[in-house]
Amino acid sequence: MFIVKVQGINGSEKNRGCEKAGNSVLESLKEIHSNEQGKLIDVDLLDLEEIHLDNSNPEKANGLIYKNSLEIFETKPKTIFLGGNHSLSYSVGKAFLEHCKNSDKKSCLIIFDAHPDCMPYAPENSKIPTHREWLMALVNDGFPAENILLVGVRNSDIREIEFLSRNRIRVIGMNQLMEDLRDTCDVIMEFSSGKELYLSIDIDVVDPVFAPATEYAEAGGLTSRQFLYLVQRLNKIRGLRAIDIVEINPERPGADVTVKLGAKILAELI
Repeated sequence: MFIVKVQGINGSEKNRGCEKAGNSVLESLKEIHSNEQGKLIDVDLLDLEEIHLDNSNPEKANGLIYKNSLEIFETKPKTIFLGGNHSLSYSVGKAFLEHCKNSDKKSCLIIFDAHPDCMPYAPENSKIPTHREWLMALVNDGFPAENILLVGVRNSDIREIEFLSRNRIRVIGMNQLMEDLRDTCDVIMEFSSGKELYLSIDIDVVDPVFAPATEYAEAGGLTSRQFLYLVQRLNKIRGLRAIDIVEINPERPGADVTVKLGAKILAELI
């Protein structure tokens, strides 16, 4: 497993602090001696790199994320990207799509998020989409909408609802998840069958009781136990090539428990 710190943020002032999440999560990982599968965890032995970014220049920063991600996909079988906020998924997603096209494979994107992140994006106003626009921009750039699945969404702007409907992007809401977590997990896994998978994890999919240190916390989310179950199942998908963990903010209230959850998720993916 290859781990890359991507300390990129492009969004509101509330996101300031997310760029420190990678270091915080890795520091917390040192307290986890093994994951629940019995695999020993030694942070000093991790295959770890960092994409060094200047967040004052989003265009240049995202160009570096794209370039490095594409090179990583060409050489590494499985990679975890530690954010950062969700804007980084735009450039990682573009690189993943390009890699899949070059490899003549189908690309698939499964996103765990409380929000769709499909707010209207106008390239003439901003060349790089923010954390609230990245998915719309990625679809507009050619990522196949029929291969995108949003899971855990529970607060959507009317414009996002219209975009999802217009592009026929599939959404699994909280009620469907909670009716039968195991069966719904089977559905999620089946969605990626025969494709190369990019799994994007916004920590706000988890209820703020368990992950409060994030920008737009939404009540009514998954418990940490439920989400860890999903992560453990999804990590077994044969075509899983890329994962990102984003929107953890070590500078917000409740950082300790949120960072620890991020480390726990990372441990289960290693």
